[in-house]
Amino acid sequence: MRLIPIFTWNKTVRKFGDSTRKLSNAPWFQGVLLLFCVIVAMLLANLPATRTLYKDFLETAVQIHFSSPDGKIDILFPRDMTIEKFINDILMVFFFFTVGLEIKREIADGELSSTKKAMLPVIAAFGGVVAPALIFTLINHGTAAASGWGIPTATDIAFAVCIMSVLGDKVPISLKVFLTALAIADDLIAILVVALFYGGAINLGLLAIALGIVVITLILRRLGEKRMLPYLLLAVMVWILFYYSGIHATMSGVVMAFLIPVKPRYNKAYFFHKRAMYNARIDGWEKHISPTAFPNGPQRHYLRELTKINNGTMDMSYRVEHALSPWVNFLIMPIFALANAGVEITDPSYFNVFHVDPVLGGAGMGVFLGLLLGKPVGITLASWLAIKCKVGEMPDKATWKMLFAVACLGGIGFTMSIFVDTLSFSDQPLDVMVKMRDAGKIAVLLGSLCSGILGTILIQIFHRKER
Repeated sequence: MRLIPIFTWNKTVRKFGDSTRKLSNAPWFQGVLLLFCVIVAMLLANLPATRTLYKDFLETAVQIHFSSPDGKIDILFPRDMTIEKFINDILMVFFFFTVGLEIKREIADGELSSTKKAMLPVIAAFGGVVAPALIFTLINHGTAAASGWGIPTATDIAFAVCIMSVLGDKVPISLKVFLTALAIADDLIAILVVALFYGGAINLGLLAIALGIVVITLILRRLGEKRMLPYLLLAVMVWILFYYSGIHATMSGVVMAFLIPVKPRYNKAYFFHKRAMYNARIDGWEKHISPTAFPNGPQRHYLRELTKINNGTMDMSYRVEHALSPWVNFLIMPIFALANAGVEITDPSYFNVFHVDPVLGGAGMGVFLGLLLGKPVGITLASWLAIKCKVGEMPDKATWKMLFAVACLGGIGFTMSIFVDTLSFSDQPLDVMVKMRDAGKIAVLLGSLCSGILGTILIQIFHRKER
């Protein structure tokens, strides 16, 4: 009688696992998960019972302490590391690494692989960066908030894809591809913005050593090294050197992503030769087994060898991206949202994004208008110029109205915008910096929410008219 509940339990577990996998593969799931984490983070940061605990937890030191009994050696590594910095400086390296792999894949064989494919989304991405930056600068020029111009320049593809998947066929496929390619180009521009404008004082000596390791990595790739371990060790060394050199440590992930080999270990002819050989050996052992005993010991060995050949036929770049993507999308990014979206509302003026202080400026207003107005106007205007100058082509079955509506979704700037916000205003006193960063995060959330709503409404309206 005990077999029945055990069987029922196992069947329930299998169904739950299948449902979870299907749910995680849904294009809207990541956006919903991030939104849930934002809500949780805001509650943790503002509920009296959890406010202090949440803040103290993020400020907890995370360091390895090396010391000798005589006290002559006393080393803390990494320097000034807290849980919040661990998330932003270490976990987010994996996010930037996968972004770099995605950009490289699209450049090699994707929506950015040819001049004809790439020109329109790349030019539109530049427009979607320049216009929000100009709006922010016009509002905050000469104030303490001026250095935050990079906050509203990024597009978060997770939320945009979530909304487009919910809207279904109301958005032409060509415009979905256009926005995806634009977001990829936008990520590359955002990476350059962080690297060039949001690092600290640069230690040229450590940077030179890091560049030397990059050169060694290039030589290894040139020599045909296909094993993952050497690249992993070099990546750790580059991260450490970037962390202490003044360049933001997450940039090491992007650098190493572009250095990962794209050629597989085994070519097509070798794969088919080995596959035929191992299949023949598996068939040869068939007569030595009973009908219910497949596979036997030798067959297991050949099946393992087939697995190695299959993995080696796919390039390292693809294998690493495929392995990391679930962890980045469903663990690292939600953790980032939980750690960075929790803004303690000590000042109600945070929600008044149109408030401008004569000295501190209007960081919230610049971010909000940059996302809500700057993004769609910049993307649409740059696309119009590219098409009129015949350096780009209008997406198939798309209209200017629908392109503008989709461009509004480009104003959803959650992940990268909040990340840039955590790096901004470091030249200000601590209390001012915290206040401006909190105001910026609220503006990012409100601007992204309004951009998503506006884009969705416009797509619905224009779709009805086109029908």
